[in-house]
Amino acid sequence: MSALFSNYGRWNLEIEKGSGCQVTDTQGKKYLDFTSGIGVCSLGHVHPAVTEAVTEQLNKLWHTSNLFQSSLQEQTAELLTAPTHLSKVLFCNSGAEANEGAIKLARKYTGKTKIITCLQSFHGRTYGSMSATGQEKIKAGFGPMVEGFEHVPFNDSNALDQAADADTAAIMIEVVQGEGGINPGSVNYLKYIGELCNKKGILLIIDEVQTGIGRTGKPFAFSHFGLEPDIVTAAKGLGNGFPVGAVIATEEVSSAFGPGSHGTTFGGNPLAMAAASAVMKEVFEPSFLEEVQKKGEYLKEELQNRLSTYEEVHEVKGLGLMVGIQCKGKVTDLITELQQNGILVLSAGEHVLRLLPPLTVSYEELRMGIEEISKAIKKQTVTA
Repeated sequence: MSALFSNYGRWNLEIEKGSGCQVTDTQGKKYLDFTSGIGVCSLGHVHPAVTEAVTEQLNKLWHTSNLFQSSLQEQTAELLTAPTHLSKVLFCNSGAEANEGAIKLARKYTGKTKIITCLQSFHGRTYGSMSATGQEKIKAGFGPMVEGFEHVPFNDSNALDQAADADTAAIMIEVVQGEGGINPGSVNYLKYIGELCNKKGILLIIDEVQTGIGRTGKPFAFSHFGLEPDIVTAAKGLGNGFPVGAVIATEEVSSAFGPGSHGTTFGGNPLAMAAASAVMKEVFEPSFLEEVQKKGEYLKEELQNRLSTYEEVHEVKGLGLMVGIQCKGKVTDLITELQQNGILVLSAGEHVLRLLPPLTVSYEELRMGIEEISKAIKKQTVTA
């Protein structure tokens, strides 16, 4: 009997080692990893630059505390804010922590408590971030949620306008809903949110935990749409597997967090800063991001071409290397079939096959993945 909690529906395989886009299980079987640890290992497994940076720091210092000055935090914060209009960073350990910090910051800065989020959104599993999440299944069994959150349909400007009132501190959105089904916000909708926030003096929080750090072919997904959020959260791809998160804000909004207002024991530790700095030095290079955009377009277009004749597939959607295949049936069997054929993929809800390959994935690896996905869906269509 396992000594672990049973809160994860674990697959019947264990990954032992990896390199780039490929991983090997304990039985010696190799896989193409189109999960990236749920969008985490954006530079692939055991990336040499990240490994070297963390190893070097391991031999210097692991931890002190945030009572001390940290040039490593300063340098990493400068890398993180450089491609944005934002100027201040608070480091933490995860996406949920980052979203908790963003919620607290918005309420403290504005003196208001109402925050509008969207149905099908996902912002984390701590009480504040869970309350912000627009999926009832995430909240089942946990009793009363944190008050002050109002959930409206995604991509519905009218619903957003009706909800935004004088008591609203912030609107909190994902540019592309990840766990909710790989649902991109429309250009007009996202533009409207920016205008609405400016018009009514409401803060705009953008949750970039899954979409940030190059996943969509820009440093952050909001950059595709000319948005200027007041607060942005990041995590997953920031450390390439080393736990790290961040709240990024304008200087004015960040001023609400004075000494003693918020904190974290491990946030911004030297190892995390070494990993994050190494990641951003690679990912934020313009040529690297241009390649991500090209690969994302190739993946999406090839899947659309290959799957357009299959009745099982409703649509292929996404942005950059964050792609969802909306299926009519549940995708559980598809995921199992693909595992057997050496391809690791995710779900985003019951009916969406989610693809999050490393940003370093090669075109040959993309072709291999597309081929196996096409064969698996064709087989399921014929079987049905």
